[in-house]
Amino acid sequence: MTTTRRDTDSGRALQGLESGRSSVRLRAALELGTTPDPRFVDTLIARCAIEPEFFVRDMLTWALTRHPVSVTLPRLVREVRSERAQARSQALHTLSKVGDRQAWPAITRSLLSDADPEVARSAWRAAVVLVPDGEEGALAAVLATQLGRGGRETQLSLSRALITLGEVIVPTLRAATADSDPHVRVHALATQRLLRDPDAGFEFAIEEAKRVVALGGAGQEGR
Repeated sequence: MTTTRRDTDSGRALQGLESGRSSVRLRAALELGTTPDPRFVDTLIARCAIEPEFFVRDMLTWALTRHPVSVTLPRLVREVRSERAQARSQALHTLSKVGDRQAWPAITRSLLSDADPEVARSAWRAAVVLVPDGEEGALAAVLATQLGRGGRETQLSLSRALITLGEVIVPTLRAATADSDPHVRVHALATQRLLRDPDAGFEFAIEEAKRVVALGGAGQEGR
């Protein structure tokens, strides 16, 4: 069988993914996306699971989005069940970029509440992209179970995901402002504020919510 120049270049790019230099890996991922070949999808996905550099992982995701959905989707759905947290997180991130709602059943409640914050955040972002019409309210209810979780970055990610769903989140947030956990109440109030005023800023919204909770209030914000 004759080896084409494309095969030679692709082979070189595949080797480049294993380089110890991140710039070489980045260029390799770019090449594999520029000339997509379904034969290399498994290799790209496998590299996502172990690639240490964010910007290289992002290029790997771009390369995967350049391939046919019929090839990438089943493999990505399988990858979200991986035991490796980075594999789950990056597969979810890639699914959110692919944007095909056929992947929705793979966004399970266990992923939305994954113990690893990066996985959970990726699941939240994917969920609000892939959720079918009419199921936004049910998704909001599941996402609300994560209110109050983690630090500022994690909480901001959840607030952004909820706000993406729009006004359907209002009843869920209102209920959360009466939660017994003050961290949940603060996060719910802050998210309400951002829904009403996206320019308020998350830090401001959180500090304002803390004052409301400290004063024993919530009802005014929930209306």
